[in-house]
Amino acid sequence: MNRKRIWGWWFFDWASQPFATLLLTFIFSIYFGEVARTHFIAMGEGATVAGAQAQTLWGTGLAISGVIIAICAPILGAVADTTGRRMLWIWVFSGFYVLGALGLWFLVPQQPPLTLALIFFGIGLIGMEFATIFTNALLPALAPPDEIGRISGSGYAFGYLGGLVSLVFMLLLFAENPRTGLTLAGIPPIFGLDAAAREGTRFAGPFTAIWYVIFMIPFFLWVKEPRLPKRSFSAGRTLSDLWRLILSLRDRQSLSAWLVSSMFSRDALNAMYAFGGIYAGTVLGWPVFLSGVFGVVSALAAAIISQLGGRADRAYGPKPVIIVCTIALIAVCVVIVGMDRTSLLGIPLAAGSRVPDAVFFACGAVIGGAGGALQAASRTMMVRHTTPEKATEAFGLYALSGKATAFLAPFLIATVTAISGDQRIGISPLIVMFILALVLLRWVKAEGEVEQ
Repeated sequence: MNRKRIWGWWFFDWASQPFATLLLTFIFSIYFGEVARTHFIAMGEGATVAGAQAQTLWGTGLAISGVIIAICAPILGAVADTTGRRMLWIWVFSGFYVLGALGLWFLVPQQPPLTLALIFFGIGLIGMEFATIFTNALLPALAPPDEIGRISGSGYAFGYLGGLVSLVFMLLLFAENPRTGLTLAGIPPIFGLDAAAREGTRFAGPFTAIWYVIFMIPFFLWVKEPRLPKRSFSAGRTLSDLWRLILSLRDRQSLSAWLVSSMFSRDALNAMYAFGGIYAGTVLGWPVFLSGVFGVVSALAAAIISQLGGRADRAYGPKPVIIVCTIALIAVCVVIVGMDRTSLLGIPLAAGSRVPDAVFFACGAVIGGAGGALQAASRTMMVRHTTPEKATEAFGLYALSGKATAFLAPFLIATVTAISGDQRIGISPLIVMFILALVLLRWVKAEGEVEQ
């Protein structure tokens, strides 16, 4: 194995993770919601309606990006496999990533260009997702099959560590408390950034872009394009090959079951990431500061447990790791549904008890750790269902299955919450989705399945 090449491949996870950590989950998404809600209130809406409009606008932007990714991912994968070019596409979509992240700086708090911010965010998200598809497709050629699980798990661990470090930097040095104008370290945002104009928080976008540019250098220096047979490009042949791949799923029970299983588990996991902060703020009453600390704990657990999960993957294969992680996530959902400030799973708590805070911190560690290990083992399982020659096409199909129902978990949570009038009960559909994912694993072959 070429150790430098493997380290270069790992650096993609380190470089790209801040988009998910800083922009999608903990910093920019919260800032967008605050700014949009304030803007709609200034236009005469009530606080509740303004919050709903802000959430709807954010969700619509994500949905549009998700549709574009779902439609284009398998087609681009097929094109890349046909032409034998993958690094070229990573360069192209890295440009999308950087441009999109840089553009988020322009979301000022007064008269905010909300639609422009969503366009830039969508460009960056599309860049991240597509660059990830082509980078994942390089995995089968990095090492012998028995080493793939360890390498995949270590890559996720390295990436989560990068997300953790970037989050700590943002909280300590840049992201200001809007009430005090100071960062978590008790200082004004560095580089003379204006706290009153929220420049410290807005810097999350340029910071993410700069981080990516710097840490992708090892990737582009050390990771080389594998030698694959190349054919001249033909749109008709490419689409024909893709359609053949989709039709072949009828005769590939293991791959079909795996794609549907991972679709449910990834959708539910993404919903846990997306709604965790809302739950902490509304059910437990956490301030943004505590939510940031929660993010650090979750990312640290993800980094450590992803590494351990990779070793378990190497020793026992990806399927047992996926099963254990899914069961752990089901348990977390049960706890979240059964907990509020006054009780835990039906057991009354004393007034002012800190038990819910401690339990939710533990849940965050499990979500981060099991979620990271689950994604790493899922990547290994996908490798077992393809070949190096068809890897990009297969991971494009994998991305399609992951995005095809991206609306499902948020829709179910919103619907059940509205019907029950209880935010905790609204989380319960995730339990069903994880159970369905677990049941479908019965038809997934542990050793994988490639097209005959």
